[in-house]
Amino acid sequence: MRTVYMDYAATTYVKPEVLEEMMPYFTQKFGNPSSFYGISRETKMAIDKARGQVAKGLNCDVNEVYFTGGGSEADNWAIKGIASAHRKKGNHIITTKIEHHAVLHTCEYLEKNGFDVTYLDVNEEGFIDLEELKNAITDKTILVSIMFANNEIGTIQPIKEIGQICRERKVFFHTDAVQAVGNVPVDVKEMNIDLLSLAGHKVYGPKGIGALYIRKGIKIDNLIHGGGQERARRAGTENIASVVGLGKAIELATNDLEGHMESLSALRDRLIDGILEKVPYSYLNGPRGDKRLPGNVNVRFEFIEGESILLSLDFEGVCASSGSACTSGSLDPSHVLLAIGLPHEKAHGSLRLTLGDGSTEEDVDYVIEVLPGIIERIRNMSPLWSDFVKKGEK
Repeated sequence: MRTVYMDYAATTYVKPEVLEEMMPYFTQKFGNPSSFYGISRETKMAIDKARGQVAKGLNCDVNEVYFTGGGSEADNWAIKGIASAHRKKGNHIITTKIEHHAVLHTCEYLEKNGFDVTYLDVNEEGFIDLEELKNAITDKTILVSIMFANNEIGTIQPIKEIGQICRERKVFFHTDAVQAVGNVPVDVKEMNIDLLSLAGHKVYGPKGIGALYIRKGIKIDNLIHGGGQERARRAGTENIASVVGLGKAIELATNDLEGHMESLSALRDRLIDGILEKVPYSYLNGPRGDKRLPGNVNVRFEFIEGESILLSLDFEGVCASSGSACTSGSLDPSHVLLAIGLPHEKAHGSLRLTLGDGSTEEDVDYVIEVLPGIIERIRNMSPLWSDFVKKGEK
């Protein structure tokens, strides 16, 4: 049986070029970068090189890049660090209802510790209202944290405009760009971004490594205390091999970004059109076109639940998800789908298919071929579908 991987938003494979670059740092070049002998200088130089590769991909200075243990740590550091460092100025933070849980749960933690958080609404396609953002900012606001692109429905926010509003109001702007980096252009200078989080395993790098961009001059408290690593900002002996892998992955991901976007968008639209055409009562969640991540497809099917679809797709060799991999064990409907206005029963019937560098037209066509039969079979067992048919509404 063939295997078709369509869950690139959950994680990617490590590209051979990335693994090749990493390998010597597991066995030969293993010196602690904080030591002073030759093999340690080699590892320090490797970290410096990787920092430069990430900085080039974001269009920032090398000294504005700090390596972390992943995207969630970077989100936590950005939000908690700004909140702690600027508490005397204010205790108000603004975010959205469709953020990754690394942001939402961090904000909930801060609410229990004396901070006020405004959770902005989004429209039916997942976009915030810029006027609502402007009106939400007060003299107590210290941070706005809005994700660059949504991990479930692919919505790309107007980041440059959000950053401009924050810059004008003298409020720090953090964006979780875990899904955006390597998939769409990201320029922290042009887009008025103060802090940005990214993760290696979303860009064909290793898991357990990420980075936080902190614009030069921003006061932010440390999240992890200990040694003087990362210029005394993030303690802990560096994960050298993974840092090297992240740098190489970012370099590869940004080398031909335009070509990557073009090919992936074509596959995405082929998959969307094929599903909507062949499966009755199916609908796209999120926007169309260039305001959607190139590889993101999120569709809902009425009268059934997404978990049943996933099991059937898995039987056919298709790897997919019903939403964020970080909440895949939850029986609750996606908070993102609820935020865009879907009732519980419709949110439960959604399927996320995300494409990547290993995706092909044959993969897309295979899913379009097997999915209609799966939906029909599950619907025939659904009381909701049976009632719908009995009413003569089919």
